[in-house]
Amino acid sequence: MESSGKAPPSQASLLEVRRLKKYFDTPLGKLHAVDDLSFSIPRGETLGIVGESGCGKTTVGRTIMLLHQPTGGDIIFGGETITGYSKKQIKPLRRRMQIIFQDPFSSLNPRMTVFEAIAHPLVLNGLYKNNNAAEGRVLRLMEMVGLSRRLINTYPHELDGGRRQRIVIARALSLEPEFIVCDEPVSALDVSVQAQILNLLQDRQEDMGLTYMFITHNLAVVKHLSNRIAVMYLGQIVEMAPSRELFARPLHPYTRALISAIPVANIHAGQKRILLRGEISSPVNPQRGCRFAKRCAFAEPGCGESDPPPETAAAGHQVACLRWRELAGPPADISAGTTSKEAADADN
Repeated sequence: MESSGKAPPSQASLLEVRRLKKYFDTPLGKLHAVDDLSFSIPRGETLGIVGESGCGKTTVGRTIMLLHQPTGGDIIFGGETITGYSKKQIKPLRRRMQIIFQDPFSSLNPRMTVFEAIAHPLVLNGLYKNNNAAEGRVLRLMEMVGLSRRLINTYPHELDGGRRQRIVIARALSLEPEFIVCDEPVSALDVSVQAQILNLLQDRQEDMGLTYMFITHNLAVVKHLSNRIAVMYLGQIVEMAPSRELFARPLHPYTRALISAIPVANIHAGQKRILLRGEISSPVNPQRGCRFAKRCAFAEPGCGESDPPPETAAAGHQVACLRWRELAGPPADISAGTTSKEAADADN
């Protein structure tokens, strides 16, 4: 995919999230998995959610899908507030909102054939009386996701990861949803297969006018797929911007560190890799102040005293950092970084 990010569409928001919170009780206290997130996704757009493991990005997706009940905040879908929906209200909503999980094998019933797996939601939601009646629709869906008809009676364990994920995508598309949460949909796949699945998702988005939330730890993947990118750290969004803008002018030290870790063909081109050191703050009963401060080479005493408010740096570009104006130069100017060669030597 030879692209540097898609131009954002100018359509009304399909999804709006206002001050969303999701806390979990633990023996040590409340784990703030998602803490006061606000954003919107226009129809036809892809919002990338990026961050390290444990930052809360998967919890965001599951909470929006109401697989977790929010602790606080509002989720507005299609102009209607769905926070607090009952199970009866959620069922018809599932036709409009779907999710693709990271591991396609665990997402599929091992006792169901390809045909049965794709037909199941069609019958369950009353679109067809039985599997036989849904056969034509199943075959069309298989064609849409690039699955050969000869695989119709095979089982998941007989297929590779790429084909399993195509089944999951076909199943998600079967109800013609408006919105899909893609939760690390290619991270469990071989690199050679990842591009095929990403191209498939883009093609179906264009064909069907889909809106995506694409969750990943890989900025290189989300760069080409997303209109906008939100960078998460320990339950909070630290920076959000149009894709091109984020890569051209990352303003938060954490965003810069993530971008510096993307492999490049020429390690002598002046790129510096920023190695994050220091203690990771606990998301359990978090204290006031920037949660990244303990790992930030530019932190000052004031960074640990109050939560940095999101500030507008440019149109559509927000950053939550007290020092972002001072650090607005290119990533290569960050003196705390190490070169890619130095990083490789340190890793060895």
